[in-house]
Amino acid sequence: MRAIHPTALQPTSKVGRKQTPRTVGLSYQSVFIMLLISLTLLGGIGSRLAYLQLVEGERNKELAENNRIRVVPRQPVRGTIFDRKGRILASSRLTHSAYIWPLAQKYETWDLTVQRLSQILNLPEAEIRDPVEAAGYNSPTRIRVGRDLTPEQITAIQEYSGDLQGVDVDIEHVRDYPNQKLASHVLGYTGELNAEELKERAPRGYRLGDIVGQMGVEEALEDELRGEWGGQQVEVDGSGQAVQILGQKPAKAGRDVQLTLDLDLQRAAEAALGKRKGAIVAIDPQDGAVLAMASYPTFDPNIFSGRITEEQWAELQGEGNPFVNRTLRGFPPASTFKVVTATAGMESGKYPPDTVLPTFAYLRVGGTAFGEWNRAGFGPMGYVRAMAWSSNTFHGQIGRGVGGPVLIDWARRYGFGKPTGIELKSETAGLIADDAWKREQFDWEWTAGDTVNMSIGQGFTQATPLQVAVMFAVPANGGYRVTPHLFQDPDQPPKPTTSMELKPTTLQVLREGLRSVVTAGTGNALNIPTVPSAAGKSGTAEAPPGESHAWFGGFAPYENPEIVVVAFAEHSGGGGGKVAGPMVAKVMEAYFQTKGK
Repeated sequence: MRAIHPTALQPTSKVGRKQTPRTVGLSYQSVFIMLLISLTLLGGIGSRLAYLQLVEGERNKELAENNRIRVVPRQPVRGTIFDRKGRILASSRLTHSAYIWPLAQKYETWDLTVQRLSQILNLPEAEIRDPVEAAGYNSPTRIRVGRDLTPEQITAIQEYSGDLQGVDVDIEHVRDYPNQKLASHVLGYTGELNAEELKERAPRGYRLGDIVGQMGVEEALEDELRGEWGGQQVEVDGSGQAVQILGQKPAKAGRDVQLTLDLDLQRAAEAALGKRKGAIVAIDPQDGAVLAMASYPTFDPNIFSGRITEEQWAELQGEGNPFVNRTLRGFPPASTFKVVTATAGMESGKYPPDTVLPTFAYLRVGGTAFGEWNRAGFGPMGYVRAMAWSSNTFHGQIGRGVGGPVLIDWARRYGFGKPTGIELKSETAGLIADDAWKREQFDWEWTAGDTVNMSIGQGFTQATPLQVAVMFAVPANGGYRVTPHLFQDPDQPPKPTTSMELKPTTLQVLREGLRSVVTAGTGNALNIPTVPSAAGKSGTAEAPPGESHAWFGGFAPYENPEIVVVAFAEHSGGGGGKVAGPMVAKVMEAYFQTKGK
C-alpha cells in the first residue's frame, strides 16, 4: 500500500486556515460591500416604483390608456344652401384627408414622419408640425394635416406606411360650389380655423380642425350651417389597428338654408356686368328680398376647400380686390341722388310739386361754378323734365334752397349713411357728411357749396349700390323703405318696412319724373319691347384721378313694380344711361323672360 503524505490530509478551504495580519477581515469586507451595493440598488428601485405608483400613478395610467384608446372625431356635414327655387348653391362632397395620431408617434421617428408627409402632401413641414404642437404631442385625438388628397397622395401614404406610423387616410366632407364663381360674393367660402381664430372661438365650442364660414352667407349664417361634432372612441392594439368601438356620438348635420337669390337672375346679372369692374343688385321692392347680387372681379370659392397655393393667391390679388363685394361699398351716387333732392324740395314746402325754375350753363355758389352737363342749360323746367334730363342747376337750386340740414335729414331717411340691415357682415355704411363731420375731418364749417354738391350726388357723399336700390324701392312700392335680406325663412316674421310718410303728390311727381327718364330722357336703354314699362334714373359721377363712374337704377313694371335693378360701373368713363342702362335692361329682360318658370 502506498503511503500517504501527511500534507495531503490538510483541508483545502481557507476556513480554519491560519490568517496572517495581511488577510485578517478581507473576506468580511467583501461581503459587506456586496450587501451595501445590493441594498442601494434595491432601495433605488423601490423608491422609483413608489414614485411611479404613488406620485405619477394617475398620469401613467392615463398615458397607458391613451395608447390603447384613441378618439376619432367626426366633423358634421355643413348645411346646404339653396336658391329661392330650391337649386343648390353650396353643398358638400366627399374627399380624402390625411390625419396623424400624435400619441402614436415615437420620438425618434417623428422627424422622418414629418419629412415624408411634407414630400407626399407637398406642404411645408411647419404646416404639419404646427397643428400637432397646438394639440399637444400626447393628444389621443387625430389631427388633420392634409385635405382633398389626390389618388397619388393616398397611394403614397399607403406605400410608405412603414415610415408613417400613426398616419392614416379617412373620408370627410368638404364644401363644394357647383356653379364655381357664380354668386361667390354672396355665398362666401369656408376655411379651417387658424390659431388666432381658434383662441377666440374656443369658448363657443369650436375645436382644432373646425371648418368655418369666412365670408358672405357662409359667415353670416355660420350658426345655422355649422352642425355639431360627433366622434368615436376606439380601442387599438399594439400596431395601432382598431380592435373595437367603445362608444360613439353621431355628428349632427348643419341646417339647410334657402336664400332669396334667383340663380337664373344671378347668372344674367353677372353676364351683364361681364369683365367690367362694378356691381349689379336686384331686389323685390315690396319686401326687400335680394334677387341678384353681382360684383366683379370675382373668385371661385372652391379653391378654399383645399389648400390654396401662393401662386393661386398671387393670381387672385392681381385681379383687383376680387374679395370686395362692390354692392356693399360706397361710391359717389351722382345723379341717382336727385331722387332725394327732389323729395326734400317738395316735402319741405319751399318747392312744391308745380315748381318751375330756370336752368343755366352753371350755378355759381361761393366762388365755385357747378356746371350743367350740357354746358348750356335747359331753360325753365319743372321736376319731371328736370329729372328726365338730369339737370344739375335745377337740383342745385333746390338743395341750396332747402339747406344742408334738411337735405341731410332726407338722405338719412332714405337709408343713406347707415347699413341697410342685410345679413352680410361686410356691408359698409357709406357716408352722409354734415357740419360736425366736416369740422372733425377738415376743421372747417359746412358751406352752401357742400349742400349743392350733395344735391347732385357728389362731394363727400358715398352710397352703396344696395342703398341706391333701397332708395329706388321707395317710389316703386308707394313710399316705404324696405330692409334688404338674403335669408328666406318661413318661420321668421317678414323684414320690417318703414313708411317715409311722403305726400301723395310727392310720390306722384317722383314716379312721373323717373318714368320720363326712360320715355323721354337719359334712360332710353330701358325703353325696349322686351321690358315692360320701366322707370329709372341715370348717374355719372366724377371720380378723380380715374375716369367717371356710371350708374343706373330702375324698376318695372311701372304700374305695379316687381323688381328694382341698380347697375354700377367703376371708372367706366361713360355716361350712366349708355354704360349702366343697358346692364339694367339685360337683367330686367332675364327676369321677365324667366318669370314663373
